[in-house]
Amino acid sequence: MVLPKGIPFKGQVLNQIAAQFLDATTDICPNWKLATPDPMVTVGLKCEGFRVEMIIRSILTGSAWREYKNGCRELCGVRLPDGMKENERFPEPIITPTTKADEGHDMNISKEEIIAQGIVSAEDYAIMEDYTRKIFARGQEIAAKRGLILVDTKYEFGKRDGKVYLIDEIHTPDSSRYFYADGYEEKLAKGEPQKQLSKEFVRQWLIEHNFMNEPGQTMPEITDEYAESVSERYIELYEHITGTKFDKAAEEGDIAARIERNVSEWLKARK
Repeated sequence: MVLPKGIPFKGQVLNQIAAQFLDATTDICPNWKLATPDPMVTVGLKCEGFRVEMIIRSILTGSAWREYKNGCRELCGVRLPDGMKENERFPEPIITPTTKADEGHDMNISKEEIIAQGIVSAEDYAIMEDYTRKIFARGQEIAAKRGLILVDTKYEFGKRDGKVYLIDEIHTPDSSRYFYADGYEEKLAKGEPQKQLSKEFVRQWLIEHNFMNEPGQTMPEITDEYAESVSERYIELYEHITGTKFDKAAEEGDIAARIERNVSEWLKARK
């Protein structure tokens, strides 16, 4: 969903987190990133995107928990164990793909359906599946060093010159869910909510204001004060996830002109 008011520094936060994780996974698979000539811009290769998002989950939470609680024991063709609790780890991470919708909600789909419908070939899907598990494992390793658990995330892949590439953002709070490792087991045992780093706090705020992104609903007004508080949370997410201090890019002046200048300089230097 698109919020009606811009969140200060959110674009920079997401861009810089994604850039760091793209750089940290180049030994696993090729990705689209070429450079970040501006804090808010990544320049990359144009790929033909697959019409599938690869969602991988290590813990039963969010929408998967809601379905499980309602009796679902198979998600996207993956059999789920009986007797699990909310926020409990799966025996091993599961991949639950969705179709990419131009409008409306993405739809859950199984690996078998993806291949049978010709959305992705069996060969390309096997590559995407292998990359998904390996990139997620790397993300979990990095998160653990920061005292975090990478709970679930989504990856998008595309193709260029017959080769599968990782595209779009990765491991950002908009595409991923993180729990704090400290206290995870204790909270799980007590059935208490986990302390998490993700954009879930924005979703919860919208739900509290009776907005669930359903047709006909009007999004609540986002005040300057709330936008600023969301910005502070995103910066907090950045510093926890990357382990580095967030350096705010200058907001005064013509930001579009700055971006154009930085990108143009990079293009000239590349020739």
